[in-house]
Amino acid sequence: MSQNQTLFERAQRVIPGGVNSPVRAFRAVGGTPRFITRGDGAYIYDADGQRYIDYIGSWGPMILGHGHPAVLEAVISAAREGFSFGAPTEREIELAEEILKLVPSMEQVRLVSSGTEATMSAIRLARGATGRSKFIKFEGCYHGHTDALLVKAGSGLATFGHPTSAGVPEEVAQHTLVLEFNHLAQLEEAFLLHGKQLACVIIEPIAGNMNFVRTQVAYMKRLRELCTEYGALLVLDEVMTGFRVGLASAQGHYAKLIPGFKPDISVFGKVIGGGMPLAAFGASRDIMKHLAPLGGVYQAGTLSGNPVATACGLATLREIQKPGFFEALSAKTRSLVDGLAAVAKENGVPFSVDCEGGMFGFFLMDQLPQEYQTVMTTDKARFNHFFHAMLDAGVYLAPALYEAGFVSAAHSQADIEATLAAAAQALR
Repeated sequence: MSQNQTLFERAQRVIPGGVNSPVRAFRAVGGTPRFITRGDGAYIYDADGQRYIDYIGSWGPMILGHGHPAVLEAVISAAREGFSFGAPTEREIELAEEILKLVPSMEQVRLVSSGTEATMSAIRLARGATGRSKFIKFEGCYHGHTDALLVKAGSGLATFGHPTSAGVPEEVAQHTLVLEFNHLAQLEEAFLLHGKQLACVIIEPIAGNMNFVRTQVAYMKRLRELCTEYGALLVLDEVMTGFRVGLASAQGHYAKLIPGFKPDISVFGKVIGGGMPLAAFGASRDIMKHLAPLGGVYQAGTLSGNPVATACGLATLREIQKPGFFEALSAKTRSLVDGLAAVAKENGVPFSVDCEGGMFGFFLMDQLPQEYQTVMTTDKARFNHFFHAMLDAGVYLAPALYEAGFVSAAHSQADIEATLAAAAQALR
């Protein structure tokens, strides 16, 4: 029995399902999860000593790769000074200033410990600022496991959603309206029916839990117009895309395509923590003044702005601002996805790909899907075969059909060529 199997059996005795986040259990693809012992650059190593080219990157944060010297030095230095104080530190200010410098839509930011905490707080802030209760989310977008966000669509636009998780009361879901992603007519009708009751609309600019599906430019433009018209706040969830798809994040990409575009509230995570538990939400001063201790919207956290996490995030943000960083990262990602598409075509396998910055996704279908229902028609059995063939060849992709992939600055051309060689064999 392998060490991975031994550890998994041991874990299942003391941890539900043997994992502390469901996708890690490999239930979607079958087989035994790999228990990781260390990371180094573009690679991770499991309990059996097997090395993998890592395209998960802790689900996005490891944009520099594992163990980057500048980040490691910053974390060790901060840890020597103290793990946690429960009091303000100068480094919190420095990180906030760095984020605000790169995201002009925000004037103030509040640091928290997780993406779930940040989206939950952003919605509460929107409700407090508008005095309204209802909000819109989209099928296939994931914003964390807060009760009001674990909701699926109701039977029609006149009705609100239903819980997708046990333990979420129906009465909590009654304020959540769930729409189809990129469905413009449905969006118009929803605002016509409920616009004056909406506190906010929350959306991922690129949905990373449908693998990789962009919000269409025309859709984002109209969404911004409708929110402005009806007084609802537009919340952009950039937990995954923030500083991953570009230095200006996804909202910077849309601002180039939509004159004057900006969200009312932005949510960030992953990259801003560099792999440590850290996230943030921010907005204009006028909106943020509603947040405690200035206003009546309460939010607090013992580990918010943790000194070691802020050191890790600050070092990461400084590295990715170096000249040519994103140009090089984007080129690597494009080389990978173009190569995968070419290999699939050679083998007659339906395949479509998309990428932005250091984030990518692929689908075993001829055209890129635009919404959740189409994503769900992907050939699951073929994907599972592909996943395991790649894993056996030392390439670690997300162990689920509906997750995006990530390239780091540490990936080399040799790593990409090895990945493409493995893919050619797997797709045969």
